[in-house]
Amino acid sequence: MDENENFLKDLDNKLWTSADKLRSNLDAAVYKHVVLGLVFLKYVSDAFEERRKELLGQFKDPDHEYYLGEDEELEAEELEIRDYYTEKNVFWIPALARWGTLQSCAKLPSGTEITIRNGKIDTYRMVSVGRLLDDAMEAIEKDNPKLKGVLTKDYARLQIDSAKLGELIDLVSTIPFVHENLKAKDILGHVYEYFLGQFASAEGKKGGQFYTPKSIVTLIVEMLEPFQGRVYDPACGSGGFFVQSERFVEEHGGRIGQLSIYGQESNPTTWRLACMNMVIRGMDFNFGKEPADTFTRDQHPDLRANYIMTNPPFNMKEWGGEQLKDDPRWKYGIPPSSNANFAWMQHMIYHLAPNGSMALLLANGSMSSNTNNEGEIRRSIIEADLVECMVALPGQLFTNTQIPACIWFLTRNKESYNGSRARKGEVLFIDARDLGYMKDRVLRDFDHEKDILRIANTFHAWKKGEGYEHVAGFCKSVTVDEIRKHGHVLTPGRYVGAAAQEDDGEPFGEKMERLTKELELQFEESARLEKLIRENLKGLGYGN
Repeated sequence: MDENENFLKDLDNKLWTSADKLRSNLDAAVYKHVVLGLVFLKYVSDAFEERRKELLGQFKDPDHEYYLGEDEELEAEELEIRDYYTEKNVFWIPALARWGTLQSCAKLPSGTEITIRNGKIDTYRMVSVGRLLDDAMEAIEKDNPKLKGVLTKDYARLQIDSAKLGELIDLVSTIPFVHENLKAKDILGHVYEYFLGQFASAEGKKGGQFYTPKSIVTLIVEMLEPFQGRVYDPACGSGGFFVQSERFVEEHGGRIGQLSIYGQESNPTTWRLACMNMVIRGMDFNFGKEPADTFTRDQHPDLRANYIMTNPPFNMKEWGGEQLKDDPRWKYGIPPSSNANFAWMQHMIYHLAPNGSMALLLANGSMSSNTNNEGEIRRSIIEADLVECMVALPGQLFTNTQIPACIWFLTRNKESYNGSRARKGEVLFIDARDLGYMKDRVLRDFDHEKDILRIANTFHAWKKGEGYEHVAGFCKSVTVDEIRKHGHVLTPGRYVGAAAQEDDGEPFGEKMERLTKELELQFEESARLEKLIRENLKGLGYGN
């Protein structure tokens, strides 16, 4: 583990342990937004203060165009001009919402009046720490329209003890958003990701409503390579796929502006988190006018995206299928009202651009189920030659579900395009069930080099027709004709075969003789132990 990883791990442990102690009687689902709202405030305030220090240096530098001489009063006035901050894509933070103000005011008794200088001098009367935080969030929203209706303003309503809120503010104050090797937004992103994962465990969510592990998000992004165009996630959660897409673009020398971000999320609080996640990264986005159900209130009906990726709730039962039987999205068959897996898939296909590609994380049952029309829908999609690659994932990747999962990769264009060879009528199967390592006693994870890049590079080599080889037990390119012979079942294990066993060099006859002797010795030891146990029981008056 390198120095950066150690830094982040220590930060994780410290923050979570302390934050969880302060949770008191609040449910994890509620507390999540209390904590992450404060983390957001600290981050934007730190970025604001950093720009403020930079400006102060420029005001004092005779060689800089912003030089103001020695007039301290003028400096103070200029520091409160919004344009200096927005020109560097830094959020303008009203004086009341600046972290230093919040931290100092959290210690004041109720009824204390404080002076706030925000271009003009105002007086603010303390009621409670909860009310102070609500007012701070309100002030930020007022000055930053992109965040309208997004930030948590429930601190007072939740009636959290002011002392505990004060302790939580002090804890969040310790988050170091300055590091010699790590960007502030990456530290923030890491804290967000870690906390969301921990809260997912604490909430004990069921039915696939869970946080998507970073390794799976990274794998999908590495395989799809969303470099330029429209990116869409119809069940976007907190926006993990968009964050990773941004990272991918930056690592490959591109600009954030090359991606247009579209998403939808039905949970109001998660929708807010996603908006915050995009805003702090300076990413332009469209998550619809409001949180809404993707099936019944599609926020992007006319969108045709170049890349679509999502991790929807697995095997979702109540999704409104009965009311949507005549929907134009169901080109390949009407999804059963008892399971939304193929509704998600067809919704994504519907929104896919002519040359677009998509990745969909689903429960393993989607690859073989023949119940309630699912087999017919899968057959129609295969026969339309939309399926490009199937990846079977190992178990124990998710924090709070043991449902085995797979990734479907679909594309509208298997012709020679954008560096790829023509691959009509072909599907790549990858069996990754034996990959990864145990991160702890219950959770498995992928290593970036050994696992993620191995899968992604195999996929790209196959697409390009350069350096791809069939590896027994891991990958195989299969024709649609062969898939027909298997009843349109898409389970990779059915196609990739068994991994070749390494020859240990011991002749068969010698090996059998050795193993037989070992077995005889074990039988003898077993008989000895059985005799000993019976004698002991007899001595206690329980044996014959």
